[in-house]
Amino acid sequence: MSADDRAATNAGKGTTVVPLRPRRRAPEPPLREAIGQALRQVRTRQGRTLSEVADVAGVSMQYLSEIERGRKEASSEILEAVCGSLSIRLADLVAQTHRVLTADSRPSRPVPTGRPRGPLLMAA
Repeated sequence: MSADDRAATNAGKGTTVVPLRPRRRAPEPPLREAIGQALRQVRTRQGRTLSEVADVAGVSMQYLSEIERGRKEASSEILEAVCGSLSIRLADLVAQTHRVLTADSRPSRPVPTGRPRGPLLMAA
């Protein structure tokens, strides 16, 4: 019987089961992908083309496309130029990137503090 099965069996008996190993969260996407996705969302929301934004920012359309696809990691100077081209602040890009990173994440369960109540079951 697995630890999850034992937990389900004992769940209704007032027993606390403390996992020995925390469950692994799904890996987050690389930051460059989240930044690229955020830039693309802002650009398409504005109805602008890659070419328009790249020209104003002073970068090639191919390079901006690679940034948006998460293939290239842009320097802060490039990001500032692209943000300027989109008429947004770098802080706005960071906020949009945060929304991208947290869009699919579920709220994590609070970590219990103090001593567990009731019998403590441990797997061997």
